[in-house]
Amino acid sequence: MKSYIVIGLGRFGSQVARQLYHLGCEVLAMDVRSELVQQIANDVTHAVVGDAQDKEVLKALGVRNLECAVVAIGDDLSASVLTTMNLKELGVPYLVCKAHDETHRKVLQKLGADRVVIPEQENGARLARSLSTPNVLDYIELSADYGIVEVPAPKSWWEKTLKDLNVRAKLGANIIAIRRDGRINVSPGADFMFREGDVIVVLGDAQALEKVQKL
Repeated sequence: MKSYIVIGLGRFGSQVARQLYHLGCEVLAMDVRSELVQQIANDVTHAVVGDAQDKEVLKALGVRNLECAVVAIGDDLSASVLTTMNLKELGVPYLVCKAHDETHRKVLQKLGADRVVIPEQENGARLARSLSTPNVLDYIELSADYGIVEVPAPKSWWEKTLKDLNVRAKLGANIIAIRRDGRINVSPGADFMFREGDVIVVLGDAQALEKVQKL
């Protein structure tokens, strides 16, 4: 099971935390505001009140043993920067940070953040899904239960045709396009044969897309 800490439980941070937990991940949620911690306590693995600007607090929580940290502190620049520095120094393997604007983004990237997100450009649910399934190249949420996912064609599909695989019947998903060598093949025919390096764009409900991501 993948393990995460989400620091900052405003609208964006709480959305990321809840979605990660919904996707089957172990989630530690943290904020200095006790009311926000209480609100999310039943929707994550653990929820704690604490100040991530204090490196000793993070060390006591064992953040270096987690796979990813999400710093969802966007409005307080100094808190965001200090928290990011602490997490990098403690050796968190992968660090995702929320930025307020492009200047904030550049600062966080200079500090070594692996990925910086501006919420106006990427919502929390989409970020959570991409973090929980690293093979997903992109995810577009069309509704609460329906979306489009872009993933590399699995090795088991290479040298097989769409007809051979019968994806729609077996997975309940629709392949709407395939990217190969920088070109896009929209609505490929049944005789289309997959090969190494292909990227598939799949449309389906949450259950079908989950099956595709596990291939």
